[in-house]
Amino acid sequence: MRRRFEPSLAVLVPVILGGVATLAVLCADWLPRFFPGTFAPHGILVPAVAAGLAVAGVAAVFVLVALRPIRRLLSATPPVLPATAATAPPKPLGEFDRLGLVADQMAEVLGKLDARVQFPDMVGESRAMRGVFSRILKVAATNATVLVLGESGTGKELVARAIHAKSARGQGPFVAVNCAAIPEGLLESELFGHEKGAFTGAHAKKRGRFEQAGGGTLLLDEIGDMPLETQAKILRVLETRLVERVGGDGRGLAVDVRIVAATHRDLPAMIADGRFREDLYHRLNVFPLRLPPLRERREDIALLAGRFLDALRPGATLSVEALQGLLAHGWPGNVRELKNAMERASVLAGDGPVEPSHLPALVGGTSQNACAAGQDRDLDTLLAGYERSLIEAALARTSGVQARAAAMLGIKERSLWHRVKKLGIEPGAFKESGGK
Repeated sequence: MRRRFEPSLAVLVPVILGGVATLAVLCADWLPRFFPGTFAPHGILVPAVAAGLAVAGVAAVFVLVALRPIRRLLSATPPVLPATAATAPPKPLGEFDRLGLVADQMAEVLGKLDARVQFPDMVGESRAMRGVFSRILKVAATNATVLVLGESGTGKELVARAIHAKSARGQGPFVAVNCAAIPEGLLESELFGHEKGAFTGAHAKKRGRFEQAGGGTLLLDEIGDMPLETQAKILRVLETRLVERVGGDGRGLAVDVRIVAATHRDLPAMIADGRFREDLYHRLNVFPLRLPPLRERREDIALLAGRFLDALRPGATLSVEALQGLLAHGWPGNVRELKNAMERASVLAGDGPVEPSHLPALVGGTSQNACAAGQDRDLDTLLAGYERSLIEAALARTSGVQARAAAMLGIKERSLWHRVKKLGIEPGAFKESGGK
């Protein structure tokens, strides 16, 4: 079988450029010798020009061969032009401009595909969420303590699980403790365990959550609701990596566990009020990771709603008006509220598409929420937000097909194209939103 030789570009390109330079020197030296009647023996200008032309010819052949795949890419992939005024005709682009736009476009698409592959359990293609995914991958490769901050319902536990899954501890246990859901008197026993007879009802020895998470990750959810006395003991465990069970002999047990803490509270404000230990805060705040609320990543609402509906009733769709209501809502409960709204709407809609009437809690407060969310903004900003919600609703309904979305909105396709670019909307993000 004939073996194919494929040299590396890191070797091939320097060799070719070195050969071109050598050819130029040789031409300048040999031309006067071989053609003395044409080139003066002591004149360097004419041989240099001839050498330059020869080298230019060789370089042109190399460039044409090397750029052939790039030219095919540019011809097969029309770049998305930047936003321009609606009345200004698009300017012709050079090859370098086209290549730059296509490269940016491909990087955007590849970033979204990578997010889907890396985080299949998390939905988010907005820039804010892609930034979160990037930070998760960075911190997961380390053993640093992580403090996940975000409003209630933003998915803090999902982030903690993603950090665990992407880390070297991914094969170990993941243990989650909701500090707000356990009574104060039982929290220490739950975290550190207890010995038999340590207190009334302790009929047997119990391993705490720190021990259970050995070799893995422990999530201390709602750390802001932990009592001050327990905070002091948590701080000692973080510093010594020793856990003492309630009723123990004081020797302590070594634990190998990574800590991820999460809270929706303002810990600096709690420190100022004396409700949270400052030393524990600094011990937990090694790598802070803030999750954006849903209102700051509205471009993910259609994707999330489609995912929830498809899980509840495969093939279910949202009407444009219903999606418009979802996009305009303030979402104080974030993703959790959206999921509950979709579950309720799916039941009310039956076999048909989800309509605004199936979202009474949102439709009744849509205008008030929109005004409240934008009470400090000017009219142009509010109108741009409303225009965005209408266009995104149409794109979600038509699975990102701009021609159909323009017809649904009653405008020309070119007008929609300019509005999409002006508002920075990404039609490709709606291709899997579940719209019909």
